[in-house]
Amino acid sequence: MDEVKLLVTDIKNKKLKPIYFLMGEEPYYIDKISDYIESSVLSEEERGFNQMVLYGRDVSIEDIVGNAKRFPMMAEYQVVIVKEAQDLSRTIEKLAAYAENPQPTTVLVVNYKYKKIDKRKALYKTLKKTGVVYESKKLYENQVADWIRRVLSPKGYQISPKAAQMLVEFLGTDLSKINNELEKLQIILPQGTQISPEHIEENIGISKDFNNFELRKAIGERNAIKAYRIVNYFAENPKDNPMVVTVSLLFNFFSQLLHFHGLSDKSPRNVASALKINPYFVNEYVTAARNYPMRKVSTVVASLRTFDVKSKGVGANAVPQGDLLKELVAGILN
Repeated sequence: MDEVKLLVTDIKNKKLKPIYFLMGEEPYYIDKISDYIESSVLSEEERGFNQMVLYGRDVSIEDIVGNAKRFPMMAEYQVVIVKEAQDLSRTIEKLAAYAENPQPTTVLVVNYKYKKIDKRKALYKTLKKTGVVYESKKLYENQVADWIRRVLSPKGYQISPKAAQMLVEFLGTDLSKINNELEKLQIILPQGTQISPEHIEENIGISKDFNNFELRKAIGERNAIKAYRIVNYFAENPKDNPMVVTVSLLFNFFSQLLHFHGLSDKSPRNVASALKINPYFVNEYVTAARNYPMRKVSTVVASLRTFDVKSKGVGANAVPQGDLLKELVAGILN
């Protein structure tokens, strides 16, 4: 995120590079940087003659180079944006020849999503010398809640840890999807608001009481009544609460709990750092560790592996997933 800010600042200050090669597993920042160049380098009047968007499936490297070598008309620069450039992965190395001597009055933007070029080859090495190579890495799940807070803070919003966790558990690590939901909330809620679980439930449709976050908490507390209530809700709404997701999240929780038991320093700060969790949730692990000794945690982890296979239809084709989930939770709590 800091690297993106520096890039945007340089572009804003007209410290432009002839090539921006944007690659990696996370498309969110690739789109953000590309869109910013598309909207800010040229004035509205200049764009008609000096800005073009190409698509990887429709062009060759030779087409891209031919367009990039043109001179701008009545403007200081021309901008050539290649979207979905990953469709050119078999021939992308051919771009190295142009990268060695790029047209200084062209800003070439290559959006190479979901993939990376080989850093050992000529293209990457040349781009590092003459242009910008930005790699957009996928965030780990435990990093996304902090990303949400960092996105909201400059816009005058805060978010509670539980609300952030609800978004992560419902939307995963897809930053574009999360950002879309955050933008909806910013339209509805006034600046200065702390986004709460109630706001998430009312405006996005994620239940604040019946979700994987609450199920994990209920199981950790050995609150059987609450856990069974949530599981019954999941069984009645299987499309919104797929078992494979629930099993995965519970597996991660008990794996972290196993790690917790092995820590010699169980101070809140060290637990948060070692488990890579928000300090707000440390007490949940302390409580769960009291309720589940290490031997029991090991048994639960083994059971979750078995149910993970069953949730994918192996050896349990005729059993409804709601029934499987009830059996799993009963085994954990008993």
